[in-house]
Amino acid sequence: MSAPIVDIDRVTVRFGARDVLADIRAQLAPGEVVGLVGPNGAGKTTLLKALAGLVRPRSGAVSLEGQPVLALPAALRARRIGYLAQDRAVAWPMTVRRLAELGRLPHLAPWQRLAAADQAAVDRALAAADAFDIADRPVTAVSGGELARAQLARLLAGEPHVVLADEPIAELDPAHRLRTMELMAGLGRQGRAVVLTLHDLSLAHRFCTRVWLLDHGRLAADGPPPAVLTPAIIARVFATEMRLVEVDGATTLVPLRAL
Repeated sequence: MSAPIVDIDRVTVRFGARDVLADIRAQLAPGEVVGLVGPNGAGKTTLLKALAGLVRPRSGAVSLEGQPVLALPAALRARRIGYLAQDRAVAWPMTVRRLAELGRLPHLAPWQRLAAADQAAVDRALAAADAFDIADRPVTAVSGGELARAQLARLLAGEPHVVLADEPIAELDPAHRLRTMELMAGLGRQGRAVVLTLHDLSLAHRFCTRVWLLDHGRLAADGPPPAVLTPAIIARVFATEMRLVEVDGATTLVPLRAL
């Protein structure tokens, strides 16, 4: 495995009187696609925000290439780390293309216009997110799934080294869910470091190179999908019975019943 680009050192995050994350320790290397999974309320979004420098830990630290994330200049952090929030809402009726162009802002000086290279990056992002055909439509007039693809294009346009995506396949139809997971896997093959929260354990098992399993704010398991997403662990953490099956030569998880 490559040297880590992100180091999570005993991170604890407290909201009020409750530790939402407790003593999280993990590392993320270029080329890894990590599926961040866990029950509702396990702390997945909070951990992503801590990695992005959007939440200050009560103790511990997150480092990017050996430097504390919170100490990095905001523009540098935004160029290196791309964050896709769970809330996709946009209040202003800008076009999908304009939204994607916002992903280039960390690469520009104040009031600098997008150059040809920036426009090319936006075009690549729109194509990768399958949002080119809606590029001229206002984001306030597209469906939830189309808005999710538009926001994904904004993330990709910034060409970050570290990609943090909170439920990137939520609201997508089955075809776009698969395309997005293939896209995330492709980013890993390009050498990016990717962390995405997922509720679909079968897709985490199929596309991710590694899984972080959170349970009640703690890292309950960390390893390759076959080692973490076992029927026994899933039954204990998710109270769900699932079975491993072979489909067209690939192993996947099939939910059977709630326990």
